[in-house]
Amino acid sequence: MSQAAAAKKRLAWIAKPRYFAMQSYLGRGDLWDAVCEAGIGHGQSPAALLRGRAGAALRSTAVSLALPVPITPSPLRTLFLQAPSFEGFDGGAGSRYQAKREVKSFWYPTWLAQPAALVPHSRLLDAPVEDLTVGQARAIARDYDLIIMHTSTPSFATDARFAALLRQDNPQALIGLVGAKAMVDPDGCLKAAGAVDFVCREEFDFTCQEVATGLPLSGIRGLSYRGADGAIVHNLPRAAIENMDELPFVAPVYRRDLKIANYFIGYLKHPYVSFYTGRGCRSKCTFCLWPQTVGGHRYRVRSAENVLAEVRWIRQHMPEVKEVMFDDDTFTDTSNLPRVEAIARGMGALGMTWSCNAKANVPYKTLKVMKDNGLRLLLVGYESGDDQILHNIRKGLRTDIARQFSADCRALGIVIHGTFILGLPGETAQTIQRTIEFAKEINPHTIQVSLAAPYPGTALYQQARANGWLNESEGARLVNDQGVQLAALSYPHLSREEIFHSMEEFYRRFYFRPGKIWEIVREMLGSWEMTKRRLREGVEFLRFLRAHTA
Repeated sequence: MSQAAAAKKRLAWIAKPRYFAMQSYLGRGDLWDAVCEAGIGHGQSPAALLRGRAGAALRSTAVSLALPVPITPSPLRTLFLQAPSFEGFDGGAGSRYQAKREVKSFWYPTWLAQPAALVPHSRLLDAPVEDLTVGQARAIARDYDLIIMHTSTPSFATDARFAALLRQDNPQALIGLVGAKAMVDPDGCLKAAGAVDFVCREEFDFTCQEVATGLPLSGIRGLSYRGADGAIVHNLPRAAIENMDELPFVAPVYRRDLKIANYFIGYLKHPYVSFYTGRGCRSKCTFCLWPQTVGGHRYRVRSAENVLAEVRWIRQHMPEVKEVMFDDDTFTDTSNLPRVEAIARGMGALGMTWSCNAKANVPYKTLKVMKDNGLRLLLVGYESGDDQILHNIRKGLRTDIARQFSADCRALGIVIHGTFILGLPGETAQTIQRTIEFAKEINPHTIQVSLAAPYPGTALYQQARANGWLNESEGARLVNDQGVQLAALSYPHLSREEIFHSMEEFYRRFYFRPGKIWEIVREMLGSWEMTKRRLREGVEFLRFLRAHTA
């Protein structure tokens, strides 16, 4: 008996009226052809025929033929996966700059945890943080009908190769990609990754949920997928989520599926937990990826009550957590200050230590309310010490405002982790020196220096292409073969090599000052745990500097 005939016989058996209302469609040859082309009918149980790639192909084909869906959707065993990547690569679905850090650190894969919270009995697997080999991750993935992977511009090539391995292991699995890369270039992702069945565009939480319930791909908004004939189909877009309180908490998924102790950030207490209290950012920074792609420029927030309810859950069920990080792009958006203060007072009542992302323009009054109610640290994107560069990137901030903000934080005892970017439009050898001196003047407790990264989908990427700052033959190559960030942009007056090596100079001149060294030593003297941590980080940091000098 041919494979097609066997498939027809088996599907006829499972389609008896007492199971599914499909009897009248058994003679549709085009439906059978699509099903058989999907590779089903050989060595599979009837239940398996309803799941994964085969079930999706069957249901989507029925919809394309204007037939009622012939098989009742069957929930798919779903794995949300951050695939194996470079050693120490912080490229997860919560990282803003996907790269191997100067000091090994990992953010939570929040963008995967959120849809995982919507899909019952799913699993979230963060392979890089678990230090899983390719073979180990493949072995786990074999048990699932649906595998949804987060991808990014730096990790896409390795993610596509891993998807091909998953396809070898399980030809019937549905494999999808999510993330800003997939949203910006769905056609390119599907063409370059032949093993991938679909990509999610826009906010993908409920898109993933609908795929996992077994609905036909053709009827799911925000989805681009490969049709039965191999052609790429783009469904209608999915509207942004307006009621953010309808999203379930991510902390229970962290506790269920992740090893909390594996997540650490140099400037946060350990162990920590981070999550979003809202999405989107009103700032128009040309380099920032998420607001220009998935999140958008409207700041849509959860209610203060909803945020505090998740913190209470963390305190009750994850008592080992020493700090909560609110990871919104700009938690302190000036349109949101009453909510910021309400959350701060709630955190104070709960006795929780917390931190957040902030723009360097928060008024003293709000800073004081935050500090008086458990705020320990602000992560602040200063970017540059040159006002013209801040104007060029549409930062919406001046250095004099940032100076006053920094002085206010110092007066209140708020710790600052400052972030800077070298190589932005308008950068010169002189502006680099100006930024280094600015950083030394405002003196954050710790800093991170990044290289301008023109992610596809951002205004910076378009600007770089239009002006010839980006080597088109290399495309947007943002990391090297070890996952370390590269200087992707160059200018007639400033080469990418000069930009790359200026990062090492920045770090040396900031940290290798007597006052800064004593500040860190004093911090170490207060805690043996901090001493061990800073010594480990110091070794990693010196290795990084040596590698950059080489």
